[in-house]
Amino acid sequence: MSGTENVRRRRNILAASVAAGVLLAGGGGVYLAVAATAGGEATASGADSKAADAAAPPPPLRLGGDSGGPGIAPGEPDPGGGPNGTVYTPKGPLPPGPSSAAVHRPEGLVTSAEVTRLAEALGIEGRPVLVGDVWTIRPEKDGQGPRLDVAKAAPGSWTYSWYDGGPVGDSCLKGKACPPPGEAKPSRGGSPVSEAAAKAAAVPVLKAIGQDDAKVTATQVMDGSVRVVNADPVVGGLPTHGWSTGLRIGPDGRAVSGSGTLKEPVKGDTYPVVGAEKALAELNEESKGTGPIGIGGCATDPPAGVDGNGKDDPTAPCQSIAELAPPTEVPVTAAVFGLAAQDVAGERLLVPAWLFTADPVDTAPYTVTQTAVAPEHLAPSEKPSPPDEGTAPARQIESYRTAEDGRKLTVTFWGGVCSTYTAKAVETPEKVTVRIDEKSDPGRACIAIAKEITLTVALQSPLGDRAVVDAASGQAVPRR
Repeated sequence: MSGTENVRRRRNILAASVAAGVLLAGGGGVYLAVAATAGGEATASGADSKAADAAAPPPPLRLGGDSGGPGIAPGEPDPGGGPNGTVYTPKGPLPPGPSSAAVHRPEGLVTSAEVTRLAEALGIEGRPVLVGDVWTIRPEKDGQGPRLDVAKAAPGSWTYSWYDGGPVGDSCLKGKACPPPGEAKPSRGGSPVSEAAAKAAAVPVLKAIGQDDAKVTATQVMDGSVRVVNADPVVGGLPTHGWSTGLRIGPDGRAVSGSGTLKEPVKGDTYPVVGAEKALAELNEESKGTGPIGIGGCATDPPAGVDGNGKDDPTAPCQSIAELAPPTEVPVTAAVFGLAAQDVAGERLLVPAWLFTADPVDTAPYTVTQTAVAPEHLAPSEKPSPPDEGTAPARQIESYRTAEDGRKLTVTFWGGVCSTYTAKAVETPEKVTVRIDEKSDPGRACIAIAKEITLTVALQSPLGDRAVVDAASGQAVPRR
C-alpha cells in the first residue's frame, strides 16, 4: 500500500492520560502503563469487556479505501517511506489494550438551538435559517460579515468564515456603518497571539459544541499571523484522531475561520480488538514499499542477477540498488488506544484504533493510526465494479477555484477533445475529495489532442479551510 493511498492526518502527539496507553523508552525497555476505564468499554489491563449483544455477533466492518491503514497529516513523512517502505520499531514493550471496544457513529439531527449556541460562541449575531439540508447564518445580501453553515444531518459538519461580498460602497445601507458595529472583520495582519491566548479564545467554542475536554494544540502558525488551534475530542472516554475541530485565531484574538462537527457520535456495535503489538505488525505490513518505479533495473542484457556468493548469475532475479537498500526505520515512542475516523461502507465512523507516535530523527513526531478491530471482524474490501463501456479512469486534477460563497468548486484538468467528463465531490469535515470520470465512444475515431477542461460541482457546505483532494492521485489540489 503506497503512502498516497493512506489517509492524511494532522501532526499531533496524543496524550496517554485519557485511555489505555504506554509511553516507551529505549534501551532498558522501561515503560509507563496508563489504565483508564471508558464507561466499561475499554481498560489497559486487558480485563474482560462485554460485547453489546453477546447473542448476535456484530456485522463485519467493511473499511473504505480512505481508512484502515496508516494515517498521517498533510506534509508529514510518508508512512510508506522510500521504495522499500517503513518499519516502525517500538522503543519498549507495547500494551495489550482492552479486549473489546465500540464503534461510534453519527446519529440524529442538528437543532436550531445548537446552531445558535455555536454562533454565539463565535460572536455571530442572527437566527439560523434552514436552507435545504444546511442551517446557515449569513450576512445580508451582498454584504460583508461572518457566515456559519452547519449540516442538518449528523455529525453536523460546520464551517465558519468571513464573507467579503461585493464592493463596500454598494453593499451598505445608507447612513449605516459597514460592516455593522460588533461585526468588524477579524484582523489578519500583525503578530500571532501566543499559544495560551489562542487556546483561551477557543474555549467558548469548544464548550458550545461539547468538546471542552478535547486535547488541544496551538503550535501551528499560518501566513505569519494566524495561529491554528486543533482540538481532538474525547468520545466514549477515548481520544480520537481525524475528528478534530479547527479554529484559526487572528492577531486580535478573534476567530478568523473554523470548521468541525457539532453532534457527538453515539456508541454502536462492540468488536473484539487486538493489542498494540499485533496492530503495529499489521501497520508495518501495510507500510511496505512498492519497490523502485521505472523501466528495468539491471545494466546487463540479458538481465543478470547475483547468486549467494556474489557472482553474476543469469538465472537469478535482477535487483537494483534501491531494492537492496533497507527500509526506513522509524522509532515508535508511544502507543495509545483510541478511535480513528474511517470510512465504513460509505459512512464516516469512529473505529477502535491504536494511535502510535512516530518519532523520526530528522523530523518532528507525528501520529500514525492502525485499525484495532480483530481481522476476522473486517469484511474484505469490495472490488471496484468494472467501468461502463466507454468509461475511462479518473482524470488527475490540476487546480481548483471557488465562488465567492465557497459553495461552488471549479476544477481544471486536461482531457480529450472527444470525451465527456463529470465531476463528483465527497465532503468530510476535513476535506473535499473530487473525482473526474471520463466517458468516450470506443467506436468513434478521434484525434489525440488534449485540451484544458473545467467543471463545477456544488458543495453542501462552503469549502472554508478544507483541503481539496484529487481522488485519482490522493494528493491535495493547488488553488488557482
